[in-house]
Amino acid sequence: MNIMISGSNGLIGKNLKKSLIASGHEVTGLSRDFSKPINFEGIDVVVHLAGENIAKKRWSPEQKNKIRDSRLINTKQLSDQLAASEYKPSLFISSSATGFYGDRNDEDLDENSESGNGFLPEVCVEWENSTRSAEEAGIRTVKIRTGIVLSKEGGALKKMLPPFLFGAGGILGSGKQFMSWISIDDEINAIKFIINSQNLSGPINLTAPNPVDNYEFTKVLGKVLRRPTIAPLPGFAARLMFGEMADAILLTGNKVYPKKLIDEGFTFQHPTLDKALESVLK
Repeated sequence: MNIMISGSNGLIGKNLKKSLIASGHEVTGLSRDFSKPINFEGIDVVVHLAGENIAKKRWSPEQKNKIRDSRLINTKQLSDQLAASEYKPSLFISSSATGFYGDRNDEDLDENSESGNGFLPEVCVEWENSTRSAEEAGIRTVKIRTGIVLSKEGGALKKMLPPFLFGAGGILGSGKQFMSWISIDDEINAIKFIINSQNLSGPINLTAPNPVDNYEFTKVLGKVLRRPTIAPLPGFAARLMFGEMADAILLTGNKVYPKKLIDEGFTFQHPTLDKALESVLK
């Protein structure tokens, strides 16, 4: 197949591109300027991963607008072009995130659960709605709600590693907030699984089947790295350092399960946190 990817230089995009090419597929890059005409002739699948990094900097009003616009405007422009194209791909995979569910404590969540409240859930809801024109044009459309992707190449884990390696890692806030994670290998394998599974459409959670709270995550990471985890970051300190982002990302969480993937028969390479961390940090 010929697969077009936006955001192919990001953590997920570059790993997906490498894996698809290794599997014998052709990969075409997609510019971030979705206002320009896009030629979909010969394209079987479009995977849309581009978007502003939500943890890049503090959330000023300008940064929040940039986060929202980079998702909503770009996704709608791409979706509209797909819908209007003479050459319609058979599948459109568009990014979303487990931020859709908001702060839900220890509530068990799957794709049938309602959205949460706050900035990130609101962005995710609008983000997913931005694919509507492609869906209405008859293109199988999947919104992948990705959790915390574990990779030493980027993302949250890369930022966590330096303090942990120096023995300065510890729980964040109360440590009771859940972290819905997935290894980079399972993230890529799940996207490839979706490409080959005609039954899958709509929102799909890309998370491991065993979410853990921050306390457990901290202890397992310390054990894998063979480092102590005795330097907690209190909630007030996190808020001083990161502002509003601290409450939205670090000090709250959700317990998300990949029901659709499991029901469809997807097999996780790293279903438990210890095995996932051992693999990505080897």
